[in-house]
Amino acid sequence: MNKLIALLAVCVCAGNVGAKNPKKDKTEEGFVFTTVKENPITSIKDQNQSSTCWSFSAIGFLESELLRLGKGEFDLSEMFVVHKTMEDRAVNYVRYHGDASFSPGGSFSDIVYCYENYGMVPQEAMPGIMYGDSLPVHNELDAVAEAYVKAIGKGKLKKLSPVWKQGLSAIYDTYLGACPKEFSYKGKTYTPRTFADEALGLNMDDYVSLTSYTHHPFYKAFNVEVQDNWRNALSYNLPIDELIAVMDNAVEKGYTFAWGADVSEDGFTRDGIGVCPNAEKGAELTGSDMARWLGLSKADKRKELTSKPLPEIEVTQEMRQEAFDNWETTDDHGMLVYGIAKDQNGKEYYMVKNSWGFSGKYKGIWYVSKAFAKYKTMNILVHKDALPSDIAKKLGL
Repeated sequence: MNKLIALLAVCVCAGNVGAKNPKKDKTEEGFVFTTVKENPITSIKDQNQSSTCWSFSAIGFLESELLRLGKGEFDLSEMFVVHKTMEDRAVNYVRYHGDASFSPGGSFSDIVYCYENYGMVPQEAMPGIMYGDSLPVHNELDAVAEAYVKAIGKGKLKKLSPVWKQGLSAIYDTYLGACPKEFSYKGKTYTPRTFADEALGLNMDDYVSLTSYTHHPFYKAFNVEVQDNWRNALSYNLPIDELIAVMDNAVEKGYTFAWGADVSEDGFTRDGIGVCPNAEKGAELTGSDMARWLGLSKADKRKELTSKPLPEIEVTQEMRQEAFDNWETTDDHGMLVYGIAKDQNGKEYYMVKNSWGFSGKYKGIWYVSKAFAKYKTMNILVHKDALPSDIAKKLGL
């Protein structure tokens, strides 16, 4: 009898322990990622206080391409590209008498154009910081350059002097350093042209820009109408599901790609997450009663909806187009996609190399859901061999 009582006591205790420690829901612990596929990239960089993500992301893409092709690890100069691009952009602005865009932003096509027309240099040949800081700080540079270019382009001048371009170059030389005409790298002397051709050896004809909007025909190329696409560079237009198929295929086959996206959405956090939470369904799963949910501030709702895996919106081609046409989707930020991971529920995310230093929970890496990518991707730059054969055929590539 005593043994039976003791056994029952043990069972009761065990039951109490179970009651105090219920099985934990998978989403209660926040995001837990497992890498599915990860392609080589170079180190995380920091654009700091500069609007040069377009250069950092595309340069990072070229660096990862060099790794993929077995050419070794390179650290290329982002500011060489910035210097050359802003000089070209100023000339374009003045040519249009100020009726064009002049800002420190840019697009992936600027790096392609720079590589083809000016070459490339390593970071050690042009660090691009002449003002005593260790990281880019372009607030003053941008203000000075804009004032100078507007004075020329918008000035009531009947004729321009032959030296106005020299004045502009002097501004960028002062802040970024002059673009080197010749330099030594690993015991060999190069020009920017010979460095690109001999040391790097990439062919810019191998790379294509892809986008997805319905105001132009699919499987044709058009220039995406954003201000930073001031060169009117062309992107091939794909249905969004096929663009996602390209992105998936690229990573699976060992390719990375430069990714342009809108990151002003609430779902793109500063802590390494990019998602498109469904507020209605998400509210039901946050553990909050409706009264409490309605009482939360917008910031608190955003934090709760991006703190763990929750249901996301179903993204359609029509939603993408509407968001682009009404300025909800904007040309914000360039990054590098290099891998795929899954959360604890099996949902896939793109692994993204950002250019904000080692910020965020994942030290400079972001995990972006496919719903977010489907909704907010502006365009990608990728090697044409990364396209599935059926899609490449539709584009004539």
